[in-house]
Amino acid sequence: MNGAESLVRTLVGEGVNVCFTNPGTSEMHFVSALDRVAGMRCVLGLFEGVVTGAADGYFRVAGKPASTLLHLGPGLGNGLANLHNATKARSGIVNIVGEHATYHIQYNAPLTSDIEGIARPMSDWVRTAKNSMTLSSDAAAAIAVAREAPGKIATLIAPADTAWGPAEAVARAAPTPPRPSVSNDAVRNAARVLCDGDPTTTMLLIGGGAVHGRALELAGRIAAKTGCLLAAEYNSSRLERGAGRVQMPRVPYPVDASVKMFQNVRHIVLVGTRAPVAFFAYPGKPSVIAPETCRTTTLARVEDDIDSALEALAAELGATATAPASIAKLSRPALPSGANSPEGIAAVLGALLPENAIVVDEAITTGRGFAQLTAGAPPHDWLSIMGGAIGFALPVAVGASVAAPDRKVIVLEGDGSAMYTLQALWTMARNSLDVTMLVFANRSYQILRGELAGVGAGAPGRNATDMLTIDRPDLDWVALAKGHGVEAGRAQTLEDLAREFKRGLASSGPYLVEVVL
Repeated sequence: MNGAESLVRTLVGEGVNVCFTNPGTSEMHFVSALDRVAGMRCVLGLFEGVVTGAADGYFRVAGKPASTLLHLGPGLGNGLANLHNATKARSGIVNIVGEHATYHIQYNAPLTSDIEGIARPMSDWVRTAKNSMTLSSDAAAAIAVAREAPGKIATLIAPADTAWGPAEAVARAAPTPPRPSVSNDAVRNAARVLCDGDPTTTMLLIGGGAVHGRALELAGRIAAKTGCLLAAEYNSSRLERGAGRVQMPRVPYPVDASVKMFQNVRHIVLVGTRAPVAFFAYPGKPSVIAPETCRTTTLARVEDDIDSALEALAAELGATATAPASIAKLSRPALPSGANSPEGIAAVLGALLPENAIVVDEAITTGRGFAQLTAGAPPHDWLSIMGGAIGFALPVAVGASVAAPDRKVIVLEGDGSAMYTLQALWTMARNSLDVTMLVFANRSYQILRGELAGVGAGAPGRNATDMLTIDRPDLDWVALAKGHGVEAGRAQTLEDLAREFKRGLASSGPYLVEVVL
């Protein structure tokens, strides 16, 4: 057994049985070991941003880490944007990054770089293996970190000679420690705030693990019992929505809208999130969204045992048996007709969204108004971009589909964002992933037009317009999809969109709809 084989045996033995890969020369012994050790599913990505984004999506749905295999510093560097998104989403990932053989590094070959330096900003843990005999225990340590609540990124750098050298044992990862419990004082303080204040000016703001499962239901019970406002952070790693579930407003992206939402709020109880701040600084506008007079009380941090914290708070308030507030009823809008518009697209989604779907949302401008008309659709999960680095949705859909092959994955994507990681289409086709994509083709970085005005930079002239548009030539998404092996159609109208969306939903493989705006 060599080091690479001990590494693969360690991963598989600990249940890390999916590897999103883009290997090179220094990783060839790892690649070879994957032929000799059963139990690992390997999914090739043609760009490292697809690989790291897929690992993010996998964790969000499966609730356990996958591994990545990346080639040296440049390969890791190519994946950093989606590792940034994964960091903000608190996704657990085990990165395996190849390195030159230890004795070769001194010669400064062309691909030599400071891999640890590249890894650190987007990793919670970084280690370079010293030899083949320790590679398995190093991998076990990485797995243990990746499993820590709420999910962490561990990067193990494996020099080539640690992979081809001899190994004797396969290590086991340390047991995952339980999530920290919140104190009785934290529960009593939160209950006091919710009971003593004016409920119309008191908000329970939830995020992290509080926006799905039992925690979401408990938040609804607490809101019903106390009459407090209930809201979720703007982006969530996995928000449960749809009929029969607690629905609530999300903190808006535009700073003016979010300031308005909080203008009368005087106390916020935080569960799995932090006090909201603006995405960017804008001249004359606040960075902290809530007014200065607003106080915050933390019930539970994102890494805490959120379910138990909300159970304790509900018990303290006598809300355990209270019917949850704001339960969405099954309600489908009628299919619309006419020209494509954000409102019409939302109606098509609300009318056709299938039960148990996983929606991956990077419809940054087109999709801001989708919430209302999709709230009454059958139960579904909504995955959104938490780190703001575009090129998120297509790779995350890959990972989500690998994690849940029995569920339909639906991507809502802008054309500008999709161009960052369109190589994910090929991975979907190769693996016959059940993903239906709506690409909103407005031929521009539409969000930047609003940002140009928002920061007071004036109206766009010729040069600015050229940097905010992606026309001349127009991107042909039907051709791009088919060139990657994905079936596709074009929707010029809402009637077209309904027809093409139904076609995608009926397919068992990937299907892309170019929605012309």
